[in-house]
Amino acid sequence: MKNNIKERVLKESYYIVKTNETIREIARKYNVSKSTVHKDLKDRLKNIDLNLYGEVQKIIKYHSDIKHIKGGESTKKKYLKMRYNI
Repeated sequence: MKNNIKERVLKESYYIVKTNETIREIARKYNVSKSTVHKDLKDRLKNIDLNLYGEVQKIIKYHSDIKHIKGGESTKKKYLKMRYNI
């Protein structure tokens, strides 16, 4: 694996552990696609640091478990906004 890829994977990993942000937010921060961040954190990190991989997977699973709740809240906000012309 190239050093610049390995460095990016580690930066993304430490960042997600530190901030607990989503893959989408990390992609915006590092100016790469969501697919790249996902591949970095799901596939490449496993070969670099297994302990860090475990921590990152817990965070990703948490975000996956609550995404339906966040989606519902966003939809509710959208329709309230439309109803009251805010």
